Amino acid sequence: MSDMYDGITDEELIDRQRGGERQITDYIMDKYKNLVRKKAKSMYILGADNDDLIQEGMIGLFKAVRDYDPGRDASFYTFADLCISRQMYKAVQASRREKHTPLNTYISLYADTAEAESDGNGTELVNVIASAVETNPEQLMIDRENVAYIEAIIEKELSSFEKQVLDLYITGMSYSQIAGVLSRDLKSTDNALQRLKAKLRKAVDKK
Repeated sequence: MSDMYDGITDEELIDRQRGGERQITDYIMDKYKNLVRKKAKSMYILGADNDDLIQEGMIGLFKAVRDYDPGRDASFYTFADLCISRQMYKAVQASRREKHTPLNTYISLYADTAEAESDGNGTELVNVIASAVETNPEQLMIDRENVAYIEAIIEKELSSFEKQVLDLYITGMSYSQIAGVLSRDLKSTDNALQRLKAKLRKAVDKK
């Protein structure tokens, strides 16, 4: 079936699908399953089951096929990416409401990449600096203390919106992608990120 649609744009495929070629839905779902898996890997950092994320991502992809409007939305790829990310993040939030899920990464809370290049310190805001499994018991204890401290600061100092922005920033999303997932404009998203950077930097420097 894939050979039938090679070389045809996603936008044309969607138009043909709505014209009655229902098998195109299966073709698009198969075409973008690797995007779903890639997104699941990035969202896994937020504390959700990978298989559940993939399932939610496929639901998001199906919704993208159903709801895509070429006159309103950007390319189908961009719209699908957004729908998949939104569906997965909703699942992460639902999972958190059921039980507390701690951060499973260790975050370096200083300059972002651009600032690091300008001041020479070479430290990124979000930097995975240790694995969840640490062979040195003393270092493991220190890391757990640091994670607990960071979690406490995040819970106390950051607004709900800032927490959501930080969540998605940790997964590697750009400002525009974060804004899309949270249905907020780019400026408010950027402002939230700058505020949370300042709050976390201040808290860590006090320690």
